[in-house]
Amino acid sequence: MVEFNQTRADARLYLQGFGGDTSNALIAAARQGARAGYISRVGDDAHGHMLFRLWHDEHINTDGVVIDATASTGIYFVNHDRQGHTFSYLRAGSAASRMRASDVPARLIQQAQFLHVSGISQAISESAVDSVFEAICIARNAGVKLAYDPNLRLTLWSLDRARAIIVATIPLADHFLPSIDDVRLISGLDEPSAIVDWCHDLGARTVVLELGREGSLVSDGDRKTSIAAYTVDAVGATGAGDCFDGSYLARLARGDDPFAAARWAGAAAALTTTGYGAVAPLPTAEQVADFMNGGQRGR
Repeated sequence: MVEFNQTRADARLYLQGFGGDTSNALIAAARQGARAGYISRVGDDAHGHMLFRLWHDEHINTDGVVIDATASTGIYFVNHDRQGHTFSYLRAGSAASRMRASDVPARLIQQAQFLHVSGISQAISESAVDSVFEAICIARNAGVKLAYDPNLRLTLWSLDRARAIIVATIPLADHFLPSIDDVRLISGLDEPSAIVDWCHDLGARTVVLELGREGSLVSDGDRKTSIAAYTVDAVGATGAGDCFDGSYLARLARGDDPFAAARWAGAAAALTTTGYGAVAPLPTAEQVADFMNGGQRGR
């Protein structure tokens, strides 16, 4: 999607950028040195062509992106106040929501190390959720590891339907990457360690529970480790979770174990909160390395 991000809580000036959680994650991964490709649909409009230019500039393979001449590209607005940030979406009937299972290019998935999917993609339409499960089926049959972020958005679907679809997807995940707020709603649990155990009981093999300012709790089923957050002067959290996901996968692709990958991803996510928008502040691998060498650890 194309993003319009309010520059100050009291301003009417919006900074044009780009969004979409899986797109953000892929760009983060690419900036961390990974090779990445995208599967989606965009409209045959100015915003769709802007996204293609973005992905080209970020070295994202777009062989799996379809241009839909009959639908528009989604856009959204981000507003800020003392409680945080809120999103307003204009994407009902968008090109991405018209994704069908028959659109999913098996060859691209079969060539990958990881397939990353999102609960938002599952929420935007019936055909989109079918497309996500088709992609997962292709990945599992090809031995491709699945990373899944439920990224719960109750403006898109009911909690009951979200819970049903997310709980059906968790057992398929090699790397389950939820935020604590999302999984508290889905599981009905509160304590982080108990939530991680619940995820494993459902079948998730590795769980990285993102705790925001408290860092993350990482478990591979045998070992459970808390990873502290980094302290930064944050101006907005838009895209921080997406940055975490993409950076985590990039480090796994380089051979890191989940604990080292989550530590790196936490630093990358902290850095991205120091700028406006979901894409512009996503750091390079060099920036993350420099920050980790000189950055100050939080709690």
